[in-house]
Amino acid sequence: MGTIKVKNIRVYAYHGCLIEEGKIGSDYRVDVSVKADLKNSSKTDELEDTVDYVHLNRIVKEEMAIRTKLLETVAAKILDRIFIEIPMTNKANVNISKLNPPIGGNVEMVTIEMRRKRS
Repeated sequence: MGTIKVKNIRVYAYHGCLIEEGKIGSDYRVDVSVKADLKNSSKTDELEDTVDYVHLNRIVKEEMAIRTKLLETVAAKILDRIFIEIPMTNKANVNISKLNPPIGGNVEMVTIEMRRKRS
């Protein structure tokens, strides 16, 4: 078993419950980590035998581009796609942070974290 992490994926997106958030948008940071059996890829040295982090990055960017009210919704969609499109994934973790959220205070970011394992 091994872990592949893609950290600090930066995207500009339009998530949120406020009408203004859908018009103005915000900066987001997404961190993804997946657990899979990496024993074979360490021997074969072939991309098709591992979790392609380019694929993970593409999933995140595509799902973040679809507006949702809640970050939990987009995180669940990212997790769904990881398990559908990357069958060797056993566990996955997604953190989505909204940078400088409009919550009436000096707050660097708010973060939601969701985890899932293959059943």
